[in-house]
Amino acid sequence: MLTAVLVFVLLVIALLAVPLSLSYDVSTRTGYKNDIVVTWAFGLVCFRIPRDRHARKSAGTKKAKPVEKRASRSSRGWSNGFTAFMQTALLRRMLRFISDLWRSVRKEDVQLNVRLGLGDPADTGQLWAVVGPIAGILADVEGAAIAIVPDFVDATVELDSRGSIRLTPLHILSLAAALLFSPPVWRGLRAAKRVR
Repeated sequence: MLTAVLVFVLLVIALLAVPLSLSYDVSTRTGYKNDIVVTWAFGLVCFRIPRDRHARKSAGTKKAKPVEKRASRSSRGWSNGFTAFMQTALLRRMLRFISDLWRSVRKEDVQLNVRLGLGDPADTGQLWAVVGPIAGILADVEGAAIAIVPDFVDATVELDSRGSIRLTPLHILSLAAALLFSPPVWRGLRAAKRVR
């Protein structure tokens, strides 16, 4: 039994070590649009993520509900919790994770345009205190054209991105696990929980 489990674990690790290529064209500016092609195992597996099914799901009444919830939520409570969560040590850890993730992915013609807004200028300012430095770093990165800008008027998350990337799932999972189990993340979560 132990041998079978060990063989299964080794097989999963070997499969996750095989590189995966992803070509995409995603936009939320004029209705949700996505065109994603995933190629794995050096071209032996290739499939396209359907476009129409996602577009129909996002066109329903679910679009208005998150805005209503956000409007009814206490702005001060959200802001205090967010400030407690985003401590200096955590910001450094997040920047390191983004840097490691960026270096581990092979990029071709990557373009990313993002507009972020929370509806309240104060909340957007709190968010931009975290996102702004990251946006500044990414704006000067070689091999990609990245622009992340704040919207202090409307509650919005607009995304327009296209390109082709190649990554190793096992390496990405190891980076995510290192971030998840790092002490700064847990300290930030405990601080945000105490504030709320």
